[in-house]
Amino acid sequence: MNELLPIKNIFNNKDVVSIDQFDRASVEKLFTTTRRILKMSPSRRLNLLKGKLVTLLFFEPSSRTFGSFSAAIKRLGGLTIDYQNPTETSSAVKGETLEDTIKVFENYSDAIVMRHYEMGAAKRAADAALFIPVINAGDGSGEHPTQALLDGFTLRQELGKLDGLKGVLAGDLLYGRTVHSLIRLFNLFNNVTLYLLSPKNLRLPEELMKRFAKSNVKLVEIPTEKDIPRDCDFWYWTRVQKERFKDLKEYEKVKTRFILTPELVKERGNKNMLLMHPLPRVGEIDERIDSDPRSIYLNKQVKNGMYVRMGLLQLILGK
Repeated sequence: MNELLPIKNIFNNKDVVSIDQFDRASVEKLFTTTRRILKMSPSRRLNLLKGKLVTLLFFEPSSRTFGSFSAAIKRLGGLTIDYQNPTETSSAVKGETLEDTIKVFENYSDAIVMRHYEMGAAKRAADAALFIPVINAGDGSGEHPTQALLDGFTLRQELGKLDGLKGVLAGDLLYGRTVHSLIRLFNLFNNVTLYLLSPKNLRLPEELMKRFAKSNVKLVEIPTEKDIPRDCDFWYWTRVQKERFKDLKEYEKVKTRFILTPELVKERGNKNMLLMHPLPRVGEIDERIDSDPRSIYLNKQVKNGMYVRMGLLQLILGK
């Protein structure tokens, strides 16, 4: 696919590289499709992708995204070519370019779902694939559009709306691609306020702060947990990403700077809020939080990931 085309409510055979491709109507269409699939029976194997073959090309480690895409395709009746760690086992070891790898797998499959450690790699892959769509499953510190879509769907299901929400985004906001995509998603809705809580050296990139300075989403940086407003609708915690640090001493200094604990929830939270995390967690959420009924990161959020990806694949590849 040579161009990064806007979705504009028509998904057929489109690349999905960035949330910037979506408008509100296309997001609503995806959510409606996802709900329809849920109603068709969550445990029943469907045949909406019968005869389709999708390559899962993951240059970077993954469990939830890889597993949920694999499950989504198979629950829809499709098949997968599963390729994890190609930097160690594919011709990339011999020096093959990403573009050549994509062009090869384009001959085998109807779509490619790719995760890569380099920001911008998803766009390169989409440009290289001339005949089939590429779906971005995370490109370095760039974006993770399907994570944002599943998070948005989860919030809509649990809170009934995305307009007018207040939320906290905490942790690694510099390299956090899930956060980068989620902010873009919220900008498609109205009167959203997001409080940004991070170590100083992991603040949201300046270009994103400038881009959304005058937009539908209001970004407010806060220095400490004590500054979290008590009326937030959700807290979205993230891990500090060790793999993005060149100096591990710097990582050690900040890895558990902000920890989500029952005590913090009691002090700054409210009874109706949701506690979310894109996972994996590495010490930034106290395990005692898991039993809190407001915590949805190990159940609803994860499960919705599969169904949203089923909805997306159906719209892109389905009959």
